[in-house]
Amino acid sequence: MPKIHFLNVNQGDCSIIEHHSGRLTMIDVCNAKPIEAYAEAVKKIGAASEKGVLGNFNQKKYPVNPIAYMKERGWTDIFRFVLTHPDMDRMDGIEELFRQYSPTNFWDTDNTESKDDFSDGRYSEDDWNFYLSLRNGNPQSNPKRLTLHSGSVGQYFNRNENNEPGADGLHILAPTAELVTQANARGDYNDCSYVVLYRTGKHRILFAGDSHDATWDHILATHEADVKNVDILIAPHHGRDSDRSYEFLDTLKPALTLFGNADSDHLAYSAWNNRGLTKITNNQSGSVMIDAETDTIFVYVTCQPFAKQSNAFTFEHMLYKGFHFWGAVQRQQAMSA
Repeated sequence: MPKIHFLNVNQGDCSIIEHHSGRLTMIDVCNAKPIEAYAEAVKKIGAASEKGVLGNFNQKKYPVNPIAYMKERGWTDIFRFVLTHPDMDRMDGIEELFRQYSPTNFWDTDNTESKDDFSDGRYSEDDWNFYLSLRNGNPQSNPKRLTLHSGSVGQYFNRNENNEPGADGLHILAPTAELVTQANARGDYNDCSYVVLYRTGKHRILFAGDSHDATWDHILATHEADVKNVDILIAPHHGRDSDRSYEFLDTLKPALTLFGNADSDHLAYSAWNNRGLTKITNNQSGSVMIDAETDTIFVYVTCQPFAKQSNAFTFEHMLYKGFHFWGAVQRQQAMSA
């Protein structure tokens, strides 16, 4: 500990942080479904890790159920759930997740998003209605709903019991109240997305949500030193090409970027390739675990063939809480800031 889990969850996002404090933070959720025999679900994922060929490891065919993933590790509660913004690929299964784990704190934004079309059957309207009950309910109820902005400070997420900096090391870079107001006025909610910087030891891991150009203008103007030469970037929009500027990468220069799943013709590979930046996609790696305990960051992936064949990694094997992670240590660039 600390460890960051970047789960392979279809075309969506779900990350889990194990903090030094023992608390768990989950950022977004996708593919969270009721399960009766979670061990069978995990067994299927383990079998999938043996598959794959060079160039296309096809791991998006074997998505992880975050509920199964948590149960396999013996995790019984979530201290905070961060919904970066109100897209269904960030809250797919939220009702079941909250039913089973009852997060203590719920980070939301004061968005005015409304949805009325679930005809394609991909997502459940029940999840949307459950989210509305959280958004419109008593902010002091269970879970406690927090609407935080850039630069917010608070107990446990970045202040300890004595109001000293540290605690769980979560620093909110976006949105600002103005960005939320503008997003509501436009009906485009990407720029009201949370962008959260996790600091642990010497390391900085940046969760970018679906942040768009106005968000990055704010971050680079206000928090440039925090994000310059960052260690790990969880790519905005799952790494999908989203008709936006990627000039922010010239400042961030992440040593490693993690992409979620998207159709191959919609991924923004060129923005990273043209800058010589290393990236991993869930479709290549399956799920990813980042061990940030020491001065060197260790990266483990569940797809064994990818770990063996990728020239970004040295290869070793680790068994962690009943799940096989195939060891990968980034070596092209230094991983500590």
